[in-house]
Amino acid sequence: MSPTPKIGVFDSGVGGLTVLRALRAQLPQASLIYVADSAHAPYGDRPDDFLQQRARQITRFLIGQGARLIVVACNTATAAAIAALRAEFDLPFVGIEPGIKPALARSDARRVGVLATPSTLRSAKFRALLHTHAAAAEPVLQPCPGLADAVERGDLQAPQVQQLIRQFCAPLRTAGCDTVVLGCTHYPLLAEQ
Repeated sequence: MSPTPKIGVFDSGVGGLTVLRALRAQLPQASLIYVADSAHAPYGDRPDDFLQQRARQITRFLIGQGARLIVVACNTATAAAIAALRAEFDLPFVGIEPGIKPALARSDARRVGVLATPSTLRSAKFRALLHTHAAAAEPVLQPCPGLADAVERGDLQAPQVQQLIRQFCAPLRTAGCDTVVLGCTHYPLLAEQ
């Protein structure tokens, strides 16, 4: 019997652990290699060329560790770099993108809020996702500068973090959103609180 192929997973920091946990639940026998690029976190306000460079470096490292599939466990890195990675490397890549389509399917009012990093919301990949799945809807897009960084710092109950959450969720409440997309892998860690 051949060994299970290794799966490389990376994110800017702890957010990708939410993806790693889901992978472990679905593939309990898989050999997973995780890279948290905490020295360069957060990715949310970084330029695309920087993100592509980091993604290439991390991919090379993961391949060197034996990875045969790479999961880009970050919405921002997926939007900025996955096309370049697929063009450069001869192995499969799985990316993460905000769940617009399932959110719209659940929304009675078709008023979906999207909490995401500024870079994700600005990306051509995200705009294409909206065009494909939300053309007839009115999603409320809320950039959340600093929120992923607050998660990285770890004190999720800190008054400053709670204030950021209230600030970023207020426009969604005002707009009557009945469904919210957490468009960053860091944000589910806040939802668990």
